[in-house]
Amino acid sequence: MSGGTPSKSNPAFWGGAIPWISAKSLKSFYLFDSEDHVTDAAITDGARLVAPGDILMLVRGMTLHNDVPVGLAMRPMTFNQDVKGIRGAGDADTRFIAYWLVGNKWRLLAAVDQASHGTGRLRTEVVQAMDVLLPPPEEQRAIAAVLGSLDDKIEQNRRTARALERLARAIFRAWFVDFEPVKSKAAGATSFPSMPQAVFDALPTTFTDSDLGPVPEGWEVQPIGDVVSVKGGGTPSTKNADYWDGGVHCWATPKDMSRLAHPILLDTERRITDAGLACISSGLLPAGTVLLSSRAPVGYLALAAVPTAINQGFIAMVCDGPLPSCFVLNWCFESLDAIKARASGTTFPEISKSNFRPMLVVVPPLEVVEAFRALADPLYESVTATQRETGRSVSLRDYLLPQLLNGQVPVEVAVV
Repeated sequence: MSGGTPSKSNPAFWGGAIPWISAKSLKSFYLFDSEDHVTDAAITDGARLVAPGDILMLVRGMTLHNDVPVGLAMRPMTFNQDVKGIRGAGDADTRFIAYWLVGNKWRLLAAVDQASHGTGRLRTEVVQAMDVLLPPPEEQRAIAAVLGSLDDKIEQNRRTARALERLARAIFRAWFVDFEPVKSKAAGATSFPSMPQAVFDALPTTFTDSDLGPVPEGWEVQPIGDVVSVKGGGTPSTKNADYWDGGVHCWATPKDMSRLAHPILLDTERRITDAGLACISSGLLPAGTVLLSSRAPVGYLALAAVPTAINQGFIAMVCDGPLPSCFVLNWCFESLDAIKARASGTTFPEISKSNFRPMLVVVPPLEVVEAFRALADPLYESVTATQRETGRSVSLRDYLLPQLLNGQVPVEVAVV
């Protein structure tokens, strides 16, 4: 099934409740939503609806030079012309076909050619001509069920991590952006949910003007560069194998950040040796460092869960001052618009360390910061744990996938 793009000039087609899938939304195997949405009226103007359980696969885009994203629609969805909808025919189980496509990405990648401007293209007739080793229907369903149980666990971990992130950000916004506990106390409240009573009792009930606007009386406003250590990075010569071969130290680039489903960096695509590490003035940054991509693009954010070296595309914040990592990470999320506004450049926007350091941050009293840390740190520790578990589930699924598809690992077929 081919997709399309409703007229962008007609507002009646956009902003509805129906997900419209494009390359930027094909980020997971289960597809529940998208960045863009269309209305019912758009279905008559180039958009095509797929049913829950149908497959959506990218067939055009620069991504195809490295990956062929495949996903299962979990609700009725539309999609653009860079995506194909796929449904099993006859005895072919659609979910089995989805796993066959994932397990045969090497064949799909080999079939990608180039359209205009170097864009990757996967021709429909090439995919249609590929032979599929198709077991009996009941075995197809059994294979899909085994792999699906792992993807179900991956999806549950994703939802759990997302909920924990939202909770941490909501607490930060309430305490340090909207100042709800202080406002509540000023209005006569005697406590505030989630805030320890002793901390609440010590809060002021008035505000004072600052360069950031009104802040609670006695709370400071300081440049971020005064309360964290701001670091940059570098790239050891890629021509020197001594810097790379057998590397053991994580070395992050913005590309590593672009792949993160959650703001926790557990590993990197490339690693460097001790000799390579010696070429980077900032060295190996400790776990807990907050990473911000400073170019291409500005704004990827993550908490380093492991010691990490970085390339020159970062501003790294080592939280060795009064503000812990969980506070600084959430301050960055809340300040992203202001951070991006400080970026400049003719080829692509970039924010320099000298432009970043003067940005102002509210510094609450220590007892308030520690109360937030006591709430937020366990949340991010749980996010990290779910991400590690997801990594193990992905590894197991990817190990089993080819063996199930080619019959090396038999499955038990239920007899009804």
